[in-house]
Amino acid sequence: MPELWAGTDAGKAEHHCTVIDTEGKRRLSRRVANDENTLLQLIADVLALSEGEPVTWAIDLNAGGAALMIALLTDNGQRVLYIPGRTVHHASGSYRGDGKTDAKDAFVIADQARMRRDLQSMHRGDDIAVDLRILTSRRLDLAADRTRAINRLRAQMLEYFPALERAFDYSTSKGSLVLLTGYQTPGALRRIGKNRLAVWLKNRKVRNFTLVAATAIEAAEAQHTAVPGEKLAGAVVAKLAREVMALDEEIAETDVLIEGRFRDHPHAEVILSMPGIGPVLGAEFIAHTGGDMSIYGTSDRLAGVAGLAPVPKDSGRISGNMRRPRRYCRRLLRVFYMSSMVAARCCPTSKAFYERKKAEGKNHKQAIIALARRRLNVLWALIRDGRTFKITPPPPPVALG
Repeated sequence: MPELWAGTDAGKAEHHCTVIDTEGKRRLSRRVANDENTLLQLIADVLALSEGEPVTWAIDLNAGGAALMIALLTDNGQRVLYIPGRTVHHASGSYRGDGKTDAKDAFVIADQARMRRDLQSMHRGDDIAVDLRILTSRRLDLAADRTRAINRLRAQMLEYFPALERAFDYSTSKGSLVLLTGYQTPGALRRIGKNRLAVWLKNRKVRNFTLVAATAIEAAEAQHTAVPGEKLAGAVVAKLAREVMALDEEIAETDVLIEGRFRDHPHAEVILSMPGIGPVLGAEFIAHTGGDMSIYGTSDRLAGVAGLAPVPKDSGRISGNMRRPRRYCRRLLRVFYMSSMVAARCCPTSKAFYERKKAEGKNHKQAIIALARRRLNVLWALIRDGRTFKITPPPPPVALG
């Protein structure tokens, strides 16, 4: 029997699997429910069809609805290739027929796995990496919800009390949020007065309560006109302020969980030794690389995934035109970019590299990206060798004369 390739067009409730042989002939085409017993039966039927010959599985999702099938395949020792849906979409145009069906997509996936040699094999995720991916994704959602709530709060305040809206930075000042849970309108602030407001804030453990009270009363004295809808708008602002405070608490709790799980990883000490990388960014790195550098092969491959390896865009007489790749992991790029921003200020080695790139004529962003690329190489080598980063200041300039 020839080798078989099984392509799966994954969905939420159902998958479609098509099996082809070395000549591209269909040996099986079946729609199956996204259910453990049904998927195990499919795997058994495909393996029986192969009669002991190897089967290469390919799938167009690497998470979500395909997670159960990937886990069952890897647990049963099957080779699984990942083909992004975008690749399948573009490849479908070279196959006969304009129609789009799950069966056709599954066939395209199987046929691409049969012909291509550049597809990445999927492995069972490390438990810590999977946990960190869940936690960091949740933290990202919470941070986005917090930003939206603050934007809604400021927009609502701008409609009836612009002086108080511009008096505080509500994204960083917890005291201003506490203030809004009790007092949101100019009239209410004037009635309580500065001294009693300061006591009210102090009882709620607000830092710099005297300054917060004075700033709020100053804003209230600047507006004596009651805008229509002020009372209801104030109630909405109070609710949004409590929502932001609740999100702050949940983000803090999530950070504790992230740090605790991240420190369980064997590479945690090495990653944290890099200036600019703390527990949250380190957890992002583990979550989006799986913590196993061997699957990338080289640091150049990891740089490509992170969007730090430019690709050529040459045509005709134009050459040497480099650009960022279209497909890369933006959250992995964020890890290296944000950590490089910090390292360029606090790490002597990184600061010297950054200043050298600036002296070469690069702007700030270009110099940071160049530093991020260099730091990726360093982190790769440290993880490979099991060493921690040691800060070595650059040598002093040699005096001439």
